[in-house]
Amino acid sequence: MAEKSKGISTLSSCGDPERLPELPPGDEQRLQRAALTLQQKLILREWLKEHRLQHHYSRLVAIEVTALEDVYWLEDSRASQILGKDWPVWSGARQKLPTSKANLEALKADLWSTVVKSSQHQDAWTWGGMLVVSVSVAGLVTLAAMTQPSLAPEARHSLLQYVTGKYLLPANCKVHWDWTDPARVGGTMCFTVRFHQRNGQAYPICDTDQFFVEVTEGTRKIVTISELGSPTDPNNANIAKVKFTVRTAGQYKISVLIGSSHIAGSPFVKTFAPGPMDARRSRLIRPASTVVCCAGAPTFLHIEPRDEHGNTCQFEADCDPIKGYSIDIFDLYGQHSDKFGSAVTFSYDKVNARISLTALFPEPVCLRAVVSYETQPIPNGDFDIIVLSSSDTTLVHKNIASRKHNICYEAKLFSIYGQQRWTKPRKVLCYVGPKQVTIKEMILKIIPKRIATFRLCPSTKFHFLPPSTMQMNNSHGAIFIIDDGCQPKIELASKERNVIAATFTHFLLKNIGGSETFKDKQDFFYHEVRLVRKFHSNYYHEKLSLKVQRDKILESSMKATKNFSVSDWCGNFEVTFQGEQGKYTQRRQTASKMSLPATSSLLTGIDWGGLRREWFELVCSALFDPRGGLFCTFHDKRQALVHPNPNRPAHLKLKHFEFAGKVVGKCLYESALGGTYRQLVRARFSRSFLAQLIGLRVHYKYFEQDDPDLYLSKIKYILETDLDTSENLELYFVEEIYDQGGQLQKTVELIPNGAKVRVTNATKNQYLDALAQQRLCNNVREEIDSFLKGLNGIIPDNLLSIFDENELELLLCGTGEYSIADFRANHIINGGSAEFRRVLGWFWAAVGNFSQTEMARLLQFTTGCSQLPPGGFQELNPRFQITAAPTFGNLPTAHTCFNQLCLPDYEGYEQFEKALMFAISEGTEGFGMV
Repeated sequence: MAEKSKGISTLSSCGDPERLPELPPGDEQRLQRAALTLQQKLILREWLKEHRLQHHYSRLVAIEVTALEDVYWLEDSRASQILGKDWPVWSGARQKLPTSKANLEALKADLWSTVVKSSQHQDAWTWGGMLVVSVSVAGLVTLAAMTQPSLAPEARHSLLQYVTGKYLLPANCKVHWDWTDPARVGGTMCFTVRFHQRNGQAYPICDTDQFFVEVTEGTRKIVTISELGSPTDPNNANIAKVKFTVRTAGQYKISVLIGSSHIAGSPFVKTFAPGPMDARRSRLIRPASTVVCCAGAPTFLHIEPRDEHGNTCQFEADCDPIKGYSIDIFDLYGQHSDKFGSAVTFSYDKVNARISLTALFPEPVCLRAVVSYETQPIPNGDFDIIVLSSSDTTLVHKNIASRKHNICYEAKLFSIYGQQRWTKPRKVLCYVGPKQVTIKEMILKIIPKRIATFRLCPSTKFHFLPPSTMQMNNSHGAIFIIDDGCQPKIELASKERNVIAATFTHFLLKNIGGSETFKDKQDFFYHEVRLVRKFHSNYYHEKLSLKVQRDKILESSMKATKNFSVSDWCGNFEVTFQGEQGKYTQRRQTASKMSLPATSSLLTGIDWGGLRREWFELVCSALFDPRGGLFCTFHDKRQALVHPNPNRPAHLKLKHFEFAGKVVGKCLYESALGGTYRQLVRARFSRSFLAQLIGLRVHYKYFEQDDPDLYLSKIKYILETDLDTSENLELYFVEEIYDQGGQLQKTVELIPNGAKVRVTNATKNQYLDALAQQRLCNNVREEIDSFLKGLNGIIPDNLLSIFDENELELLLCGTGEYSIADFRANHIINGGSAEFRRVLGWFWAAVGNFSQTEMARLLQFTTGCSQLPPGGFQELNPRFQITAAPTFGNLPTAHTCFNQLCLPDYEGYEQFEKALMFAISEGTEGFGMV
């Protein structure tokens, strides 16, 4: 043995390296480890002694609580069993333990100092005793090293925990799936993760353990909800429940990680199959609202069976795909027609995974059909059927193939709605062409007078009426109504009604590309615009120099394009900002250093299209920003929807609106080319303005989105007031116009002699529609006509008219870029109940899985517009509000005048998500979603 001065004779000597005897390196390390273990035990005992719990020391050591760090890991349920009545003292002492590592080390140093002082006369150890401990610990360390060569860096545990296996080991964690693979989409999927230590004991999971789950399909991520442990059952402290919802069928990768380490088996691959057929989401593939057939010849239609989330359905081998489908056929009187009930048969097209309908009618007839699945009508399965004779079919095909646009048929005009009905029908001619249907009356049999013109677009509808004894025993032929939603509808009768309607339908199909879905119409639109490009191909490849001034972007751009023809507007603009040539010189020098070819666009100042794109953004901002004066909002809110300004400054003329139309047409033209040419219009147009661009009639419901202040203060009040009995409200068909000082300037009659016609309950809707026509349409008629002149010079009106207002906005402005983080940081919550907080969590989980298109639909549903202000959600005024609705299980509702979304309570996340998706997809076409 070494000298006493060089050896160990007391506990305090264990931690002094200079006093260690000269031992082989291996024995020296084992001795140090044994000393460390002993030191941790004594520190624990001293801590127990301070809190008068030292009599529990042996019991704690028996359950492997041998260091102060182990106090953190001991479960409350187990500690209460061991400590008994001393449990409150233990709990209070543990709560006082420091949470930071530095503070904990300081506490241990103080405790060790106390231990050393008392050990000088109480706990002296001999070298032989220390050697026995060191040999024992060395054996344990050797055994641990054989089974666990390296310690996980994220475990952050002591040597004793490592030796005893008391730390979280990802490889020991197990996953239990609550479903069998493949699962159907749509349900709330749940799986359970059980966490275990290396020694196999349960591990209580907490937020600091960096538990993370990622569910992906390709580049798309699915938001998950994780619930750690159980607040009521301590036995489930080592369990985490993970929930998520999949709406798109396919193969998903599920990664379950602790820190950066995957648990056993991760990543997992799970397949999600489409759900059962849902009539609400399935679609009948028919080109238009009227199906034209030929008697004696089969006509084929198809149904795309989709589940409630839009996935194409898959059918099991033992399943009958056509089971549940039915078709009801009615005559024009609305009576169920048994005669033609068997004229339509169903079959399954396995190759294309769709249901085929074969219609074979024996004779010419006009009918209405409704296709259903399990008594639920398919959304677009309600349509008219015109069955032509073989001779009429040949005539219609001849009309379509004819290059002459003077195809006309005789008809009788019974009435123009909104005017007095004639006692004797007027003889007219009905002209059907590839762009319009025109009704003309011949004066003196030689002078044509146009009565009405209807564009060939989806908004123009033919309504077939049954024969009536009131119509002179139907001697004038079959009766029908033409209505385009923009002008008064007319009622006609013609013996060639079916031929007229069939010719119109075939022309319409050519105009919209054969389908009425937005994507198909968008593809058709881009295809037709690219044909315009071919027409101007000689000009397109030529670069047109456009020199503008940044500080006078609008005036200089109008001057530069003043003499541009349509072909020039379809050309490739080469934009140069005057006075910034120094930047181009810098680019030229950069290109030279980079050895770029002389043809590089860096040398031209185009910057790979960057300057052209910047010009579009600056011009759109100058045109459509309310501060510019050309367009305005209906109230003092910068981010509100913009509308042509009838009270614009004197220096802004109608030619500015024509230029604005040309810029928008140029953006649409560039977008059709795709790639880097794609340009979006950065503006938030009012719905009534968009409606007029496609020729729709303006009505009072547009006020809620366009002018919410007027809607709340006047329109809503009139709708809810009984005008027949109210003595405080006396309305006439007039519009009073006031100046800024509140003085009456003039009175405009909304109908002939409107000042003498009082508004009643029966006519309040007519009055409000007339008010909308005056405020939203007549006041800006010249401005809109000038805008359309510029727009339609580049983009034909028949191409724009195939869209509705919401679709036109998405076509012009795109879906935008929506930041969920921005959304979460800038919204208002109205409601604080536990139930609403749960629904709110579901809402953010659902929104986190939204595509950009679905976010655009959510904004359209809630705010009336898919576009955000330039500053994002922060500038939305009023702020986006999420409010608790006092209902259960109903669809979410919205108040667009307040930017308010109302969410009812639901039984579970699955039911909530279905309701939200249905509301934003089916409710965006409505107004006043209250």
